[in-house]
Formats: sequence, structure tokens, C-alpha cells
Amino acid sequence: MRLNNLPTEQVRHSSNVSIANVQVKKEAKAIVIEEAGFPFKLPIMDISNLEVKNNELFEEYAKEQWLGSIAKEGNYLFDQRILPDYAFKIITAYPNNSMIGENTSILLLSKDEKDENIKADNSKLNLNDVIGQEKAKTKCKIIMKYLETPEKFADWAPRNILFYGISGTGKTMLAKALSNELDVPLYLVKATNLIGDHVGNGSSSIHELFEKAGKKSPSVIFIDEIDAIGLHRKYQSIRGDVSEIVNALLTEMDGISKNEGIITIAATNNPEQLDHGIRSRFEDEFEFTLPNEKDRITIFNKYMDSLPLSIEPSAKKLANMTKGFSGRDIKEKILKSSLHKAISDEVETITMAHVKYALDNYYKENNSPKNMFA
Repeated sequence: MRLNNLPTEQVRHSSNVSIANVQVKKEAKAIVIEEAGFPFKLPIMDISNLEVKNNELFEEYAKEQWLGSIAKEGNYLFDQRILPDYAFKIITAYPNNSMIGENTSILLLSKDEKDENIKADNSKLNLNDVIGQEKAKTKCKIIMKYLETPEKFADWAPRNILFYGISGTGKTMLAKALSNELDVPLYLVKATNLIGDHVGNGSSSIHELFEKAGKKSPSVIFIDEIDAIGLHRKYQSIRGDVSEIVNALLTEMDGISKNEGIITIAATNNPEQLDHGIRSRFEDEFEFTLPNEKDRITIFNKYMDSLPLSIEPSAKKLANMTKGFSGRDIKEKILKSSLHKAISDEVETITMAHVKYALDNYYKENNSPKNMFA
């Protein structure tokens, strides 16, 4: 039964709603709520982190008392049954300022879920670990200066930065190195993980992410694979309905909440596919390029020093054979694959034969012609 067909008496007795509201408010598709607790300190009531064992029953329980109530983000709903006057804050309402009806999905976001989904990444990386990418590292000086003294920048703060470039070129590494060098929290999120099973989950995660980062500011938020939710409109047919996630992200990036001391960095391999509305929010873009021969030699030397087996080919020779490879390809596809092959051959040294085996597998996986130096 749709909300606009509800009997008059049933609507009249619903909390926080009038007959006039019924005629103008749309039914909410979904709302996400979290515990807010009691308005008063009650020593006899020690309740924390409510656990919902049956979501279907919880929705029925919630709708029975909140049917017809206005669902507006930031407002509160009060339990009047088992825990009288216990409050729940509305984190997300889709659409916002709508009405709870019989078809509304109601999700309670527990404290454990929020803490599990939004954790600061602890990294020991520093800027010297990011080999090459000198232009990007130089441009990072403005981020570092801002996070050292955010109060001095005010409206001149570099709040939103886009990292773009081929996969494996160090975008995530640089974000980790920045947060470690400055000793500030880094909140690392993959955009694909924001797309939940229920409408509203993703936008709730966005708001929670910025809220937690704000409490720990100065801090860095790093959203990887931003194109998973921010594709240009002509590509949107393949991404599903994530408009509420994008709207929540744009709201936070626009600084409707002050977000002082928070840098939002997003990363993508395909900047040209981003929707203009999203890409225009980034004040600056840092390009990440494939390592040149000198950088590849440095990368090989760095990783070869920690190999558990000795290796015959020199870093220079290997760098000459891997033109067009990213730093991650060098480590994961060449050195690691060569190491595993040598171990399976029960030998103590990685030879050129093992390296060529790894190269052959790489070219097969990527359907690309062999490097002329291989």
C-alpha cells in the first residue's frame, strides 16, 4: 500500500506529521539511522551499540511507530516502545525531506559498522619511497603547507586534489607518504566499496567519512577509483544508481560543512571519463606518469635488495627490458613472478630465464606484443 493511500486516521496519529504534509511529501525510498541515545542521563539504562538480529523485523518495528514521519537528514526519530525516548539520528534520507511509508527501507548503522568501514590507514612510507613523480611531489608542497597551518589559509585552502595517471604509478603511495610525513590521519577508501546493498548506504558512508576526518583534523581523505561513482553522464548506464553517493560527495567537497584541515584527494586512471560536475570541484590535478629508465633502475635496485634469493640480471638490464612498465608491475609482475618461478625450480638464484618467464606471462595477460628488449 502506497503512502498516499493511507487511511486518514492512520496518518493523523503518526508522529511529527500533518494531513497537509501527506499531500506534498514523497515517500522515502530509504533512510539510514544511527543511535543518538537518550536526551537525559539515566543511570539505570546502560545501552550502547544496539544489535539488530533481524533487519526485516526491525523495519516492521520501526515503520509501525514512525509511519508518516518526516525523514530529513539531521533530524531525530524517537523510540516509544521498548526504549521510550531513545533517539536515532537520520544520517541519510533518500530523497531527503520525504516521508516514511510502508515501502521505505530503514537501515540502522551500528557503531561497529561505522568503525569497521572508516579507519585511518597507518603507513610508514615517506616521500623518498615514491620513486620518480617529481612534479607531483613538488606540487604536494602546498598540501603539506596547508596541513601544517590550516588556520592561516581560510578560503585559500587547497581542499580537493585529483591524482590521475596509469595504474600502479604511485598515487596511493604518495597519499600515504604525505600523511606519514605530516603525522596526520589518512582515511583511505575505494569508491567501489561505497556502493552498498541498500540505497543510502553510500551517501551515509561519505558523511561519516568526513565527520570522522573532521574530528581528527588535520587529516587526509583519499578516495581511490573515483570514476567508479563519478563517470560522465554518457557512461552512467553501466554504473548503476549511485547519484545519492555523488550528491553526498559534492556536498562535502563544496564545503557546506567547513571541513577545515581536511584535504580530499581522489584518484583515477581515466580522468577524461569523469563527470564535469565532479572534475570541476578539484582545484588542482596532479599527473602520475610511467617511470623512465632511470626511475626503473632505482625501483629495481630498491626491491632487489630485499629479495630472499639472489638475482643474476642487473637492475640496468632489467630496466632496459621493462620500458612502459609501472612500479607496481615491476614488483608484482616481474620480480615476484620470477622469484616464485625460481623457488618452484628449487634453485637459489633468479636467472634471466626466470625473468623471461615472468615477462612472457605479463604479455599474455595483457594481450600485448613482447618488448623488443625481452
